[in-house]
Amino acid sequence: MKLPPTSKRMSLTLDDFDYLLPPELIAQAPLAERCASRLLVLDGERLDDRGFCDLPELVQPGDLLVFNDTRVIHARLYGTKETGGHIEVLIERAVGPHEALAQIRASKSPRAGSRLRLADAFDVTVLGRVGEFFHLRFPDSDDLLDLLEDHGKLPLPPYIDRSADEHDESRYQTVYARERGSVAAPTAGLHFDQPMLAELAKRGVRGAWLTLHVGAGTFQPVRVNDLGEHRMHRERYVIPQETVDAIAATRAAGRRVIAVGTTSLRALEGAAQDGPLEAGTGETELFILPGYRFQVVDALITNFHLPKSTLLMLVSAFAGLEPMRRAYAHAVDHSYRFFSYGDAMFITHRNDAI
Repeated sequence: MKLPPTSKRMSLTLDDFDYLLPPELIAQAPLAERCASRLLVLDGERLDDRGFCDLPELVQPGDLLVFNDTRVIHARLYGTKETGGHIEVLIERAVGPHEALAQIRASKSPRAGSRLRLADAFDVTVLGRVGEFFHLRFPDSDDLLDLLEDHGKLPLPPYIDRSADEHDESRYQTVYARERGSVAAPTAGLHFDQPMLAELAKRGVRGAWLTLHVGAGTFQPVRVNDLGEHRMHRERYVIPQETVDAIAATRAAGRRVIAVGTTSLRALEGAAQDGPLEAGTGETELFILPGYRFQVVDALITNFHLPKSTLLMLVSAFAGLEPMRRAYAHAVDHSYRFFSYGDAMFITHRNDAI
């Protein structure tokens, strides 16, 4: 595995990123208003309890917010095998106009060459396995994303113990979602509503866009204690030239590039691995651990992340492991709401973070 650029090598194990979380702090539904969430500000050693509605006071004219405009698809499908056994399919990502990688839950895994009946509406063929995923072929007569939109279900994360309802159809999407392809929301963006975006623009805060389609692999646990052996899932991104130009102009003016969500950060840092940031399409499997040298992003807006997750490792790299431990302990002690429908953090990057 190719390790990311680091200024220091650290001997870290999975247990370094564990914490105790009372189950009642896992948000099961969104608040009535998007921007009603709380916002924990972490700036160096300083912690500050704020509301998300205070965000315009925390940014400066000329700062640049980089948003991920991906849209969550109806990626969960139910069906049957040729033998009659019931299955649940969760699309990981499209790999062509009529093909996708997917997780399949079944009493016995389907064989390559077998057919599956999904939503009692159409058949797909199992082409084989790609790692932990099944490679599926969908009907040539229909667009894959259209089929999913018509027959699939919105896939809420596994820690939300209910099925998606009509309210989730709007609230588990950002207000600026437009490019279909994710199977999980870029949840930091869920806190923004149109009045918030208008207020930020009024104050001279600029916005830029990229697309990173979040895969179901984002919820996969790290299964090795030696983190050097972990292999990240791949995610596809698109970074427009306008965004690259906006970042360059922001840097030239001495202002901050603020990633809205770990997905935006991962796309930007992944695209800058082999040199200066350039526009284009690519895939990233960047695994960010403490000691990583961040090259593009100065501040981060993000939700709270699962224990022992790669996203908790990423934010610990960004702010420092000990400051992040203190921040999460503070959030638990003060009953912040956790994960996708939970509260948020505003984190300033520490150049000396370890």
